[in-house]
Amino acid sequence: MQNNTPSEAVSTAPRSAMLIDHVSKSFPILNANGTPGRGTFNVFEGVKFDIREGEFLTMIGHSGCGKSTLLNIMAGFDKPTEGGIIVDGKQVTAPGLDRMVVFQSFALMPWLTCFDNVRVAVRSAHPDWTKQQVNQHTQKYIDTMGLTGSENKRPALLSGGMKQRVGIARAFCVDPTVLLLDEPFAQIDALTRGVIQDELMRMWQTVNATVFMVTHDVDEAILLSDRIALMTNGPNARLAEIIDVDIPRPRTREQLIEMPEYMRLRNHILKFLISHSRRAPAAQETVGTPAAAAAPTPSVEEVCS
Repeated sequence: MQNNTPSEAVSTAPRSAMLIDHVSKSFPILNANGTPGRGTFNVFEGVKFDIREGEFLTMIGHSGCGKSTLLNIMAGFDKPTEGGIIVDGKQVTAPGLDRMVVFQSFALMPWLTCFDNVRVAVRSAHPDWTKQQVNQHTQKYIDTMGLTGSENKRPALLSGGMKQRVGIARAFCVDPTVLLLDEPFAQIDALTRGVIQDELMRMWQTVNATVFMVTHDVDEAILLSDRIALMTNGPNARLAEIIDVDIPRPRTREQLIEMPEYMRLRNHILKFLISHSRRAPAAQETVGTPAAAAAPTPSVEEVCS
């Protein structure tokens, strides 16, 4: 007799790479003169979702909804007021190589060359490797991101697009559990942005990485993502919904604009953003100033330590 007990069923659900478990973030309110006021400023409340292994998940919302604050908590640079971040069954309490971050401000070490900015991460992730192994692995990611020939240039001699290529190469080279992208194309011109988006997609698919990105760009989110998370306005922002991007890969911009599903998704997201574009009531806007805004951008040494 065949036994079909639930415990013996084979699960086909994707494995969760990271769980964001009912995370909330608030700050004490300060009066205009800087003295402690009453109550707290709630950035977002009860945010809960998971990032599936190998997927590209993007979060969109108006400024002030706490997207970057949440990313900082996921990276371990800031702590939640409530809830927690779980990676590989462990709660995140500090930065780590399992959660590499690509910042919109590039965050390169100006005294190091392009090659050495990537190599420092490889050496941190593989302290037992020989110098030759470290150099070969570094060069692999330098080449993949189109930086061949610029290995000995320092950041001051690189364009914004090249700097971000270095940041992406540095993040991918340690094979993190989750790659966190904080509006990585915000400071790059439109033409260069498209090229680097293509390179990012190629790298993501090549190494089967798991990516979480925050952005304001609806078209960018649809082009890159498997799922898109929509946040309501802050304060007291909440996760409204997560929508699937049911568009086959590989994707190109030329193909996307002709697809009915692209237009459906784009209109759905734009309607959501427009409906949440109204300003909060004046009573909420004048309660005071939140003490201790977002955590400062960490040094690369902190990320790679």
